[in-house]
Amino acid sequence: MINKRIERKKALDFSDKLLSWHQNINRGLPWVGIKDAYRIWLSEIILQQTRVEQGLPYYQQFIRRFPTVRSMAEATEDDVLRLWQGLGYYSRARNMYYTAGMVTQQYRGKFPTSYDELIKLKGIGAYSAAAIASFAANEPRAVVDGNVVRVLARVFGLSIDYQRSEGKKLFSHVAQQLLPVEKAGRYNQAIMDFGALQCVPRGPECGSCVMERICYASRKKQVARLPVKRKKHELKKRYLHFFIICHQDEVLIEQRTAKDIWKGLYQFPLIETEAETPFNELLQSDKAKSLGLEAMQGMKDINRHKQKLSHQELHFTVYQLWCRSNTFNTLARQYMAVPAIHLKKYSFPKTLAYYTDISLYSIK
Repeated sequence: MINKRIERKKALDFSDKLLSWHQNINRGLPWVGIKDAYRIWLSEIILQQTRVEQGLPYYQQFIRRFPTVRSMAEATEDDVLRLWQGLGYYSRARNMYYTAGMVTQQYRGKFPTSYDELIKLKGIGAYSAAAIASFAANEPRAVVDGNVVRVLARVFGLSIDYQRSEGKKLFSHVAQQLLPVEKAGRYNQAIMDFGALQCVPRGPECGSCVMERICYASRKKQVARLPVKRKKHELKKRYLHFFIICHQDEVLIEQRTAKDIWKGLYQFPLIETEAETPFNELLQSDKAKSLGLEAMQGMKDINRHKQKLSHQELHFTVYQLWCRSNTFNTLARQYMAVPAIHLKKYSFPKTLAYYTDISLYSIK
């Protein structure tokens, strides 16, 4: 921990330097500097595990489609998921829709601005509640996200893993001590921007940094070592084989309902295997037999790719097949038969959204 005798002086020096640095920063982001708690909340949910440049177009789309929290609550969950398509971590969108309904019903459409009320809402954790409360109402709650952890670890030499319970307590304590109560919103925005623009993960320009004189990591040549992070676990590999089964102008789809990735989104019939499996071996599985794949015509292996999530590595293979009317009608009792021209009306994971393009389908 920082020496108590110098902590207050260094804390004041840090806060003053940070706010002075931030006076010249204008990233032109539409949610910065506003007091509308709904819009701040929307930006915070979108930016969880999403880069600003990727999240900005989504924020703008959501504001156009749902200018108020009530307008979102009056939509359907599928409307929200479809607009969210491509951002990943779809539980964020489902929680957002649930919270919109809760705010509309319990708070009469007025988004709360106090930390104690915000933390009760689904999908809002300690960081988001602190951010919304400080930005919308200047409530003195310090934010602690990845950018803030990096800045505090380097400047104050905090060499404990933030992911450990002791680490969370220490960083939260230090962040709250540094917070100038009367400038909470400005300070929180400043430290987040400082981590995003100046004290970046790799290759920060320490020589031009306003914190260079007081920064522990810069003086001790520890910039690359801090913050301390636990080793990443090996990703679980999953092999997903999707089958676009067509008959005339219709295609079979289903909605994912299991407590797993993409819950609530749509997909084509799926066979999942524990290892990479060629098509002729897939045909031997019970699922393939129930689909009647062996009797289908014109099979095309149209794409193979992979996607890394936080804890999983997904390997996709997408096949396209055509089947006779009697087989298709039988399968339509288990799946949804949808005109190919209407596929874009359904919310698919980004990986499968490409296959909703009508140009991919030829009538057989």
